[in-house]
Amino acid sequence: MATKTVCVTGASGYIASWIVKFLLQRGYTVKASVRDPNDAKKTQHLLALDGAKERLHLMKANLLDEGSFDALVEGCEGVFHTASPFYHAVTDPQAELIDPALKGTLNVLGSCAKTPSVKRIVLTSSVAAVAYNGKPRTPEVVVDETWWSVPEVCKQMQMWYVLSKTLAEDAAWKFVKEKGIDMVAINPAMVIGPLLQPTLNTSAATILNLINGAETFPNNTFGWVNVKDVAQAHILAYENPSANGRYCLVESVAHYYEIVKILRELYPNFKLPEKCADDKPFVPTYQVSKERTKSLGVEYTPLKEGIKETVESLIEKNFFAPTLTA
Repeated sequence: MATKTVCVTGASGYIASWIVKFLLQRGYTVKASVRDPNDAKKTQHLLALDGAKERLHLMKANLLDEGSFDALVEGCEGVFHTASPFYHAVTDPQAELIDPALKGTLNVLGSCAKTPSVKRIVLTSSVAAVAYNGKPRTPEVVVDETWWSVPEVCKQMQMWYVLSKTLAEDAAWKFVKEKGIDMVAINPAMVIGPLLQPTLNTSAATILNLINGAETFPNNTFGWVNVKDVAQAHILAYENPSANGRYCLVESVAHYYEIVKILRELYPNFKLPEKCADDKPFVPTYQVSKERTKSLGVEYTPLKEGIKETVESLIEKNFFAPTLTA
Protein backbone atom coordinates (compact mmCIF):
# COMPACT_ATOMS: atom_id res chain seq x y z
CA MET A 1 0.00 0.00 0.00
CA ALA A 2 1.19 3.49 -0.81
CA THR A 3 1.81 5.79 2.12
CA LYS A 4 2.96 8.73 0.03
CA THR A 5 1.50 12.17 0.57
CA VAL A 6 -0.13 13.92 -2.37
CA CYS A 7 -2.41 16.94 -2.63
CA VAL A 8 -5.53 17.80 -4.60
CA THR A 9 -6.68 21.37 -5.25
CA GLY A 10 -10.37 22.21 -5.49
CA ALA A 11 -11.08 18.92 -3.76
CA SER A 12 -14.83 19.41 -3.37
CA GLY A 13 -15.36 19.50 -7.15
CA TYR A 14 -16.90 16.76 -9.28
CA ILE A 15 -13.72 15.21 -10.73
CA ALA A 16 -11.55 16.08 -7.72
CA SER A 17 -13.87 14.30 -5.25
CA TRP A 18 -13.41 11.07 -7.21
CA ILE A 19 -9.64 11.58 -7.37
CA VAL A 20 -9.60 11.98 -3.57
CA LYS A 21 -11.75 8.85 -3.15
CA PHE A 22 -9.47 6.71 -5.34
CA LEU A 23 -6.26 8.08 -3.77
CA LEU A 24 -7.55 7.21 -0.29
CA GLN A 25 -8.52 3.74 -1.55
CA ARG A 26 -4.95 3.27 -2.75
CA GLY A 27 -3.53 4.18 0.65
CA TYR A 28 -2.28 7.70 -0.05
CA THR A 29 -2.32 10.46 2.52
CA VAL A 30 -4.20 13.32 0.86
CA LYS A 31 -3.95 17.02 1.59
CA ALA A 32 -6.98 18.62 -0.04
CA SER A 33 -7.70 22.28 -0.58
CA VAL A 34 -11.18 23.78 -0.40
CA ARG A 35 -12.14 27.43 -0.32
CA ASP A 36 -13.94 27.06 3.00
CA PRO A 37 -13.16 24.00 5.17
CA ASN A 38 -16.08 24.97 7.45
CA ASP A 39 -18.67 24.69 4.68
CA ALA A 40 -20.20 21.25 5.30
CA LYS A 41 -21.74 21.23 1.82
CA LYS A 42 -18.24 21.28 0.38
CA THR A 43 -16.55 18.92 2.84
CA GLN A 44 -19.05 16.41 4.25
CA HIS A 45 -18.87 14.02 1.29
CA LEU A 46 -15.06 14.06 1.45
CA LEU A 47 -14.88 13.47 5.19
CA ALA A 48 -17.26 10.51 4.76
CA LEU A 49 -14.90 8.67 2.36
CA ASP A 50 -13.17 5.47 3.46
CA GLY A 51 -9.79 6.34 4.94
CA ALA A 52 -10.60 10.03 5.29
CA LYS A 53 -10.49 9.96 9.07
CA GLU A 54 -6.89 8.74 9.08
CA ARG A 55 -5.42 10.16 5.89
CA LEU A 56 -7.40 13.17 4.58
CA HIS A 57 -6.36 16.66 5.64
CA LEU A 58 -8.55 19.55 4.47
CA MET A 59 -6.90 22.93 4.05
CA LYS A 60 -8.09 26.36 3.05
CA ALA A 61 -6.66 27.87 -0.13
CA ASN A 62 -7.84 30.40 -2.67
CA LEU A 63 -6.77 30.33 -6.32
CA LEU A 64 -6.17 34.07 -6.45
CA ASP A 65 -4.13 34.39 -3.23
CA GLU A 66 -0.47 34.09 -4.09
CA GLY A 67 1.31 31.66 -1.79
CA SER A 68 -1.94 30.23 -0.42
CA PHE A 69 -0.94 26.79 -1.77
CA ASP A 70 2.51 26.74 -0.15
CA ALA A 71 1.30 24.90 2.95
CA LEU A 72 -0.81 22.53 0.86
CA VAL A 73 2.00 21.27 -1.39
CA GLU A 74 4.60 21.14 1.39
CA GLY A 75 5.75 17.56 1.91
CA CYS A 76 3.78 16.27 -1.10
CA GLU A 77 5.28 14.11 -3.84
CA GLY A 78 2.34 14.53 -6.21
CA VAL A 79 0.12 17.51 -6.88
CA PHE A 80 -3.25 17.16 -8.64
CA HIS A 81 -4.35 20.60 -9.73
CA THR A 82 -8.05 20.37 -10.59
CA ALA A 83 -9.38 23.67 -9.20
CA SER A 84 -10.78 25.84 -12.00
CA PRO A 85 -14.27 27.31 -12.39
CA PHE A 86 -16.57 25.77 -15.00
CA TYR A 87 -19.90 27.41 -15.77
CA HIS A 88 -21.54 29.17 -18.69
CA ALA A 89 -23.51 32.12 -17.35
CA VAL A 90 -20.74 34.68 -16.89
CA THR A 91 -20.99 38.45 -16.79
CA ASP A 92 -17.27 39.16 -16.37
CA PRO A 93 -15.27 36.37 -18.08
CA GLN A 94 -11.90 37.80 -17.01
CA ALA A 95 -12.72 37.88 -13.28
CA GLU A 96 -14.97 34.82 -13.13
CA LEU A 97 -13.16 32.34 -15.38
CA ILE A 98 -9.88 33.52 -16.85
CA ASP A 99 -8.16 34.90 -13.73
CA PRO A 100 -8.99 31.93 -11.47
CA ALA A 101 -7.93 29.45 -14.18
CA LEU A 102 -4.76 31.21 -15.30
CA LYS A 103 -3.53 32.95 -12.15
CA GLY A 104 -4.73 30.04 -10.03
CA THR A 105 -2.70 27.55 -12.06
CA LEU A 106 0.41 29.73 -11.90
CA ASN A 107 -0.07 30.18 -8.14
CA VAL A 108 -0.22 26.43 -7.58
CA LEU A 109 2.77 25.83 -9.86
CA GLY A 110 4.65 28.64 -8.10
CA SER A 111 4.15 26.85 -4.79
CA CYS A 112 5.34 23.59 -6.40
CA ALA A 113 8.47 25.27 -7.75
CA LYS A 114 9.46 26.19 -4.17
CA THR A 115 8.81 22.67 -2.86
CA PRO A 116 11.60 20.12 -3.45
CA SER A 117 9.41 17.15 -2.41
CA VAL A 118 7.13 17.56 -5.47
CA LYS A 119 8.01 14.93 -8.09
CA ARG A 120 5.13 15.34 -10.52
CA ILE A 121 2.14 17.58 -11.14
CA VAL A 122 -1.01 16.28 -12.83
CA LEU A 123 -2.97 19.16 -14.31
CA THR A 124 -6.70 18.85 -15.01
CA SER A 125 -7.07 20.60 -18.33
CA SER A 126 -9.86 19.95 -20.83
CA VAL A 127 -10.62 19.04 -24.42
CA ALA A 128 -11.66 22.70 -24.42
CA ALA A 129 -7.91 23.48 -24.65
CA VAL A 130 -7.52 21.09 -27.59
CA ALA A 131 -10.34 21.18 -30.13
CA TYR A 132 -11.22 24.82 -30.85
CA ASN A 133 -8.77 25.95 -33.50
CA GLY A 134 -11.18 26.92 -36.26
CA LYS A 135 -10.48 23.73 -38.25
CA PRO A 136 -13.65 21.88 -39.28
CA ARG A 137 -14.48 18.83 -37.19
CA THR A 138 -16.21 16.24 -39.38
CA PRO A 139 -16.62 12.44 -39.14
CA GLU A 140 -13.30 11.68 -40.84
CA VAL A 141 -11.31 14.17 -38.74
CA VAL A 142 -9.29 12.74 -35.85
CA VAL A 143 -8.56 15.17 -33.03
CA ASP A 144 -5.49 14.28 -30.99
CA GLU A 145 -3.16 15.70 -28.34
CA THR A 146 -1.17 17.75 -30.87
CA TRP A 147 -4.20 20.00 -31.43
CA TRP A 148 -4.43 23.27 -29.49
CA SER A 149 -7.35 25.64 -29.19
CA VAL A 150 -6.55 29.11 -30.56
CA PRO A 151 -7.24 32.00 -28.16
CA GLU A 152 -8.28 34.31 -31.02
CA VAL A 153 -10.87 31.78 -32.21
CA CYS A 154 -12.19 31.40 -28.63
CA LYS A 155 -12.53 35.18 -28.28
CA GLN A 156 -14.33 35.55 -31.61
CA MET A 157 -16.79 32.84 -30.57
CA GLN A 158 -17.03 34.27 -27.02
CA MET A 159 -16.18 30.86 -25.59
CA TRP A 160 -14.81 32.11 -22.31
CA TYR A 161 -14.51 28.79 -20.50
CA VAL A 162 -12.62 27.34 -23.49
CA LEU A 163 -10.36 30.39 -23.48
CA SER A 164 -9.70 30.08 -19.73
CA LYS A 165 -8.62 26.42 -20.03
CA THR A 166 -6.48 27.11 -23.12
CA LEU A 167 -4.60 30.01 -21.55
CA ALA A 168 -4.13 28.14 -18.26
CA GLU A 169 -2.73 24.97 -19.83
CA ASP A 170 -0.48 26.89 -22.20
CA ALA A 171 0.92 28.99 -19.34
CA ALA A 172 1.41 25.84 -17.24
CA TRP A 173 3.55 24.13 -19.90
CA LYS A 174 5.69 27.23 -20.35
CA PHE A 175 6.18 27.53 -16.58
CA VAL A 176 7.15 23.89 -15.93
CA LYS A 177 9.48 23.87 -18.92
CA GLU A 178 11.28 26.92 -17.62
CA LYS A 179 11.52 25.50 -14.08
CA GLY A 180 12.26 21.91 -15.08
CA ILE A 181 9.19 20.50 -13.30
CA ASP A 182 7.60 17.20 -14.36
CA MET A 183 3.95 17.69 -15.40
CA VAL A 184 1.28 15.64 -17.15
CA ALA A 185 -2.02 17.15 -18.40
CA ILE A 186 -5.35 15.33 -18.52
CA ASN A 187 -7.82 16.74 -21.07
CA PRO A 188 -11.29 15.27 -20.52
CA ALA A 189 -14.31 16.01 -22.69
CA MET A 190 -17.80 16.45 -21.20
CA VAL A 191 -17.68 14.52 -17.93
CA ILE A 192 -20.70 12.50 -16.77
CA GLY A 193 -21.30 9.72 -14.26
CA PRO A 194 -22.17 9.55 -10.55
CA LEU A 195 -21.85 12.60 -8.29
CA LEU A 196 -20.12 12.33 -4.93
CA GLN A 197 -20.66 15.99 -4.04
CA PRO A 198 -24.12 17.26 -2.95
CA THR A 199 -24.12 20.21 -5.36
CA LEU A 200 -24.98 20.09 -9.06
CA ASN A 201 -22.00 20.53 -11.39
CA THR A 202 -22.15 21.99 -14.90
CA SER A 203 -21.58 18.79 -16.89
CA ALA A 204 -24.08 16.65 -14.92
CA ALA A 205 -26.54 19.53 -15.38
CA THR A 206 -26.44 18.91 -19.16
CA ILE A 207 -28.09 15.53 -18.57
CA LEU A 208 -30.47 16.94 -15.94
CA ASN A 209 -31.65 19.58 -18.42
CA LEU A 210 -32.60 16.86 -20.91
CA ILE A 211 -34.68 14.81 -18.46
CA ASN A 212 -36.19 17.77 -16.62
CA GLY A 213 -38.92 18.63 -19.10
CA ALA A 214 -36.87 20.34 -21.82
CA GLU A 215 -38.84 20.79 -25.05
CA THR A 216 -35.74 20.69 -27.23
CA PHE A 217 -32.17 19.38 -27.15
CA PRO A 218 -29.16 21.52 -28.14
CA ASN A 219 -27.73 21.28 -31.64
CA ASN A 220 -24.31 20.37 -30.40
CA THR A 221 -21.80 17.54 -30.50
CA PHE A 222 -19.39 16.79 -27.67
CA GLY A 223 -16.95 14.16 -26.56
CA TRP A 224 -18.23 12.35 -23.44
CA VAL A 225 -16.35 10.51 -20.71
CA ASN A 226 -17.09 8.96 -17.32
CA VAL A 227 -15.93 10.82 -14.20
CA LYS A 228 -14.50 7.62 -12.68
CA ASP A 229 -12.37 7.03 -15.79
CA VAL A 230 -11.15 10.64 -15.61
CA ALA A 231 -10.18 10.28 -11.95
CA GLN A 232 -8.41 6.96 -12.62
CA ALA A 233 -6.54 8.56 -15.53
CA HIS A 234 -5.19 11.26 -13.21
CA ILE A 235 -3.81 8.61 -10.87
CA LEU A 236 -2.37 6.53 -13.71
CA ALA A 237 -0.71 9.69 -15.04
CA TYR A 238 0.83 10.25 -11.61
CA GLU A 239 1.93 6.66 -10.95
CA ASN A 240 3.20 5.68 -14.39
CA PRO A 241 6.80 6.94 -14.72
CA SER A 242 6.60 7.07 -18.52
CA ALA A 243 3.45 9.22 -18.57
CA ASN A 244 4.16 12.58 -20.24
CA GLY A 245 2.52 15.40 -22.15
CA ARG A 246 -1.24 15.55 -22.65
CA TYR A 247 -3.95 12.89 -22.65
CA CYS A 248 -7.34 13.52 -24.30
CA LEU A 249 -10.06 11.58 -22.48
CA VAL A 250 -13.05 10.86 -24.68
CA GLU A 251 -15.00 7.61 -24.64
CA SER A 252 -17.28 8.63 -27.51
CA VAL A 253 -18.24 11.69 -29.49
CA ALA A 254 -22.00 12.11 -29.72
CA HIS A 255 -24.58 14.69 -30.73
CA TYR A 256 -27.24 15.53 -28.12
CA TYR A 257 -29.67 13.65 -30.39
CA GLU A 258 -27.75 10.45 -29.56
CA ILE A 259 -27.81 11.24 -25.84
CA VAL A 260 -31.60 11.68 -25.95
CA LYS A 261 -31.90 8.42 -27.92
CA ILE A 262 -29.95 6.55 -25.21
CA LEU A 263 -32.06 8.18 -22.48
CA ARG A 264 -35.19 7.06 -24.33
CA GLU A 265 -33.91 3.46 -24.46
CA LEU A 266 -33.04 3.51 -20.75
CA TYR A 267 -36.11 5.40 -19.54
CA PRO A 268 -38.99 4.95 -21.99
CA ASN A 269 -41.42 6.62 -19.55
CA PHE A 270 -39.45 9.86 -19.06
CA LYS A 271 -40.67 13.01 -20.73
CA LEU A 272 -37.76 13.76 -23.09
CA PRO A 273 -37.27 16.47 -25.73
CA GLU A 274 -38.57 15.48 -29.16
CA LYS A 275 -36.85 18.04 -31.34
CA CYS A 276 -33.64 19.97 -31.82
CA ALA A 277 -33.33 23.57 -30.61
CA ASP A 278 -32.85 24.82 -34.18
CA ASP A 279 -33.55 23.51 -37.66
CA LYS A 280 -29.98 23.76 -38.92
CA PRO A 281 -28.15 20.57 -39.91
CA PHE A 282 -26.83 18.65 -36.88
CA VAL A 283 -23.33 19.67 -35.81
CA PRO A 284 -21.25 16.77 -37.16
CA THR A 285 -19.47 14.24 -34.99
CA TYR A 286 -15.70 13.73 -35.24
CA GLN A 287 -13.16 11.31 -33.82
CA VAL A 288 -10.76 11.70 -30.91
CA SER A 289 -7.66 9.51 -30.82
CA LYS A 290 -7.59 7.03 -27.91
CA GLU A 291 -4.05 5.79 -28.52
CA ARG A 292 -2.35 7.77 -25.80
CA THR A 293 -4.98 7.14 -23.13
CA LYS A 294 -5.01 3.40 -23.92
CA SER A 295 -1.22 3.34 -23.53
CA LEU A 296 -1.71 4.95 -20.11
CA GLY A 297 -3.99 2.06 -19.14
CA VAL A 298 -7.31 3.89 -19.20
CA GLU A 299 -10.30 1.58 -19.63
CA TYR A 300 -13.40 3.45 -20.71
CA THR A 301 -16.89 3.02 -19.29
CA PRO A 302 -19.41 2.88 -22.18
CA LEU A 303 -21.42 6.06 -22.75
CA LYS A 304 -24.77 4.36 -22.08
CA GLU A 305 -23.58 3.20 -18.66
CA GLY A 306 -22.32 6.69 -17.84
CA ILE A 307 -25.66 8.25 -18.76
CA LYS A 308 -27.51 5.71 -16.60
CA GLU A 309 -25.18 6.37 -13.65
CA THR A 310 -25.70 10.11 -14.04
CA VAL A 311 -29.49 9.88 -14.04
CA GLU A 312 -29.54 7.52 -11.06
CA SER A 313 -27.20 9.77 -9.16
CA LEU A 314 -29.36 12.84 -9.95
CA ILE A 315 -32.42 11.00 -8.63
CA GLU A 316 -30.58 9.77 -5.53
CA LYS A 317 -29.32 13.29 -4.75
CA ASN A 318 -32.85 14.70 -5.19
CA PHE A 319 -32.00 16.89 -8.18
CA PHE A 320 -34.67 15.10 -10.12
CA ALA A 321 -37.96 13.37 -9.39
CA PRO A 322 -39.19 11.59 -12.50
CA THR A 323 -42.60 12.70 -13.78
CA LEU A 324 -43.46 9.87 -16.11
CA THR A 325 -45.43 10.18 -19.31
CA ALA A 326 -48.61 8.14 -19.37
